[in-house]
Amino acid sequence: MKYVNYPFKDTKRLSFYLATEEYLAKNYPKEEYFYMWQVNPTVIIGRNQLIDNEINLKYAEEKNIELYRRKSGGGCVYADFSNIMFSFITPNFNKDFVFETYLSRIVNILKKLGLNAYFSGRNDILIDGLKVSGNAFYQVNSRSVVHGTMLYNTNLEEMIKAITPDNEKLLSKGIDSVRKRVTNIKDHIDISIEDFKAFIKKNIADEEIYLNEEDIKNINKIEKKYLAKQFIFGKNPNYTIKKKGKVKAGLIEVTLELKNNLIKKMNILGDYFIIKDEDELVKLLINKEFTEEKIRKELEKINIENYIYNLTNDDFVDILFKY
Repeated sequence: MKYVNYPFKDTKRLSFYLATEEYLAKNYPKEEYFYMWQVNPTVIIGRNQLIDNEINLKYAEEKNIELYRRKSGGGCVYADFSNIMFSFITPNFNKDFVFETYLSRIVNILKKLGLNAYFSGRNDILIDGLKVSGNAFYQVNSRSVVHGTMLYNTNLEEMIKAITPDNEKLLSKGIDSVRKRVTNIKDHIDISIEDFKAFIKKNIADEEIYLNEEDIKNINKIEKKYLAKQFIFGKNPNYTIKKKGKVKAGLIEVTLELKNNLIKKMNILGDYFIIKDEDELVKLLINKEFTEEKIRKELEKINIENYIYNLTNDDFVDILFKY
């Protein structure tokens, strides 16, 4: 197994490390490669996941948490600099064999550190029954890529806030649930993160290679695909939500069709009194971002009571975001 080193110490975007996998698989000899990496607070979603179902976009934006999509399947993952990411690139092509073989190597290393670690489920590594590592798999250029996480000292509360939709009940339940199901390496052994990484490297690789500046240029070219909005958001299908509320104007039900959190269609129903055709109101909001801030800003351009009797901007916004 060859350990892959970069010719720099900088922390790159997660997309860069994903591009490295693809570059090695497509351009390097058909041998076994392994490397570890860390990123600033980041959320990465599986190839076929719907972003809006997986991520608290508002929270991620407020906290400058980066968002990427990977080419492998599986679930949404949060990573910060205390979460070690790792990648295997191998000429072996059988998925079950690859998962069992390469993740078993990680398990055996954890056992050498005295940890009660084992491989469980589709892609998880557990310590004392608690999840410490989740992993995913994809194939490129007749080779297999296995990449995963290793929770060393990750901020679990921050993780839940980032990957749970913006709902207080879900957040509170999610934090409690995750604390019962996952664990950090730091809670089980007294070893620094750098010493932990060095131990893994020593026990998994028997040779080291160093990428050069030309390699980095080529990786940067591949990375552009991972940064393209079409790749990150293009998998998101249109989906429909309904909002309903009883206000002074009457019972109002709003059906919205969204794509990438933009309003594509809107229909307003209810027992309210129409003053002016509400289609003009709907047109104002089409292709606008479905956030409270953006909708309020758009509604400032009109007087909504000119369309629906006794309906105020605040009432309409509350129906969309608080009911």
